[in-house]
Amino acid sequence: MKSDLETLNPTRVKLTVQVGYDELKPSLDAAYKTIAGQVQIPGFRKGKVPPRVIDQRYGRAAVLQEAVNDALPRFYQRAVEESELRPLGQPTVDVAEVPDPVQGGDLKFTVEVDVRPELQLPVLEELEVTVDDLEGSEADVETRLTSLRERFGTLTGVDRAAAGGDFVSIDLRAEIDGEEIETAKGISYQIGAGNMIAGLDDALTGASAGETRTFTAALAGGDRAGQDAEITVTLNSVKERVLPEADDEFAQLASEFDTLEELRTDLAGKVVQEKKFSQGLQARDRVLARLLEVTEVPVPESLVEAEVHRHLEQESRLEDDEHRAEVTEQARQALRSQLLLDALAEREEVKVAQEELVEYLLGQAQQYGMDPNEFARAMDGAGQVPAMVGEVARRKALAVAMEKATVKDASGNVIDLEELVGGPDEDEDGDEATAADEAEGQTVDPLPADAPGVVTDGEQAAERA
Repeated sequence: MKSDLETLNPTRVKLTVQVGYDELKPSLDAAYKTIAGQVQIPGFRKGKVPPRVIDQRYGRAAVLQEAVNDALPRFYQRAVEESELRPLGQPTVDVAEVPDPVQGGDLKFTVEVDVRPELQLPVLEELEVTVDDLEGSEADVETRLTSLRERFGTLTGVDRAAAGGDFVSIDLRAEIDGEEIETAKGISYQIGAGNMIAGLDDALTGASAGETRTFTAALAGGDRAGQDAEITVTLNSVKERVLPEADDEFAQLASEFDTLEELRTDLAGKVVQEKKFSQGLQARDRVLARLLEVTEVPVPESLVEAEVHRHLEQESRLEDDEHRAEVTEQARQALRSQLLLDALAEREEVKVAQEELVEYLLGQAQQYGMDPNEFARAMDGAGQVPAMVGEVARRKALAVAMEKATVKDASGNVIDLEELVGGPDEDEDGDEATAADEAEGQTVDPLPADAPGVVTDGEQAAERA
């Protein structure tokens, strides 16, 4: 087999592969066996039909076609390995020549495929980024204290018009052209939460118990999602949250401290830890942004377009040109980040230990609300384990970059990221996060949660499971 490589652009190559007849012969033999097992010819047992009979009945050309279809993937993979390519996406194959059924000859085909580009990465020790100063104010402490008091607050009925922050019980009815679409009674809602129907907060503000108001809003779900409906809301009751006094008695009730002053001191420490944690997240994002700024990362546009199409198709918004432009830019930036971190992981010789992969799998299983063993089986069945190893490697590569780069605050002080590893203390809701998780790029992709990714088969496999 001979192969020639032509670089079409920094992210796409063309392989021309020529295979001699002798190398194709094992595939020809396999083709005869395959066809012999599929046909029934009088006088011969299934699977025992001689090649000469197959040639007479079906023609040598049919055997060649079967052999070529069998051989192409193998010879393509061999050409890729010999050329030391790292393909991205699916190749486009064009068969230029096939052996003559009688005289033989060579198999010749060309392949165009997107490949990972060669990047000129910077010296990590020369990178410098700036993060915000570490500032914790009394207002931050007061905010935390108020939040804690709200957890111990009581709801008390009030005889007045509803206002922002009040807790209400309401009945809702939605109609389109006089047809009832949906109705619900006794819904609990806090005015200002903004997590129900657009316009609901305005309709409730100033209303009294027993009062009914109507407004128009687009439905958020169901068969008529996106259509404007007339919404009728009836206010049943109004309650306000009464907070306990911030005193020593409250400190003893809400914490392990005996005095309010001790509680405030503890909250002040948590504010500092929270600010340090924020510095760590900011450092991660800005180191990645700086890497992208100083490194030229060409991206295969075919991969970007494929991801954009998949994303818009899922949202049923293929004709939304404005949204397409937004999603295209997000997908391009996500792919740039992945390609850069892949190259960095390779240069820094990042290795992924089994326990690191298991930890990542556990986190992903929790995100999808799946049993870890079930999630692992789904990923393995979808062939996504190598992709997940790659994602862990990217996160570790970013952690290496953070370790070697110089991070300063706005005042010019060098930040020791080791001090940020502990992350914030366990908060009042019992949720604990560590800066170590974040420092290894828990959210490497600088996109919102609903933005398109580039490696998506794993997500689809989880959704199918």
